[in-house]
Amino acid sequence: MHEWALAEAVVSAVSRIADNEGFKEVVEVKLKIGELQQVEAEIIEFALAQLRTEKMANTKFTISTEKAQFKCRNCGNTWLFQHKEFADEVSEAIHFIPEVAHTYVRCPRCGSPDFDILGGRGIYIESVVGVGKDV
Repeated sequence: MHEWALAEAVVSAVSRIADNEGFKEVVEVKLKIGELQQVEAEIIEFALAQLRTEKMANTKFTISTEKAQFKCRNCGNTWLFQHKEFADEVSEAIHFIPEVAHTYVRCPRCGSPDFDILGGRGIYIESVVGVGKDV
């Protein structure tokens, strides 16, 4: 349950932010999830709903996806990730450890496995909106 672990980390981080900012309530949290994580949005949304703290009882979570983009170190070509091209076990391996992409992905122009991941990794809290400063 990769999504549950990610949701726990988000709730923990948002709780720390809310405490540091003195928020009585967290109104909205915007998350960006890298495509390489291949997170099931419905599962993470359910997990976030179940793991809410008191300050997040009514929080609206907005989740967007950041496309995975690569740049070949050999020829300079840039391209987007196409996970549908892989067998389920390969997609699952990339889901749990995005760096494994280097084992399976090749530059479509020159075939090199030597590339940089420009975007689409990890999960990011873009913003946290809270109200009611604690006194």
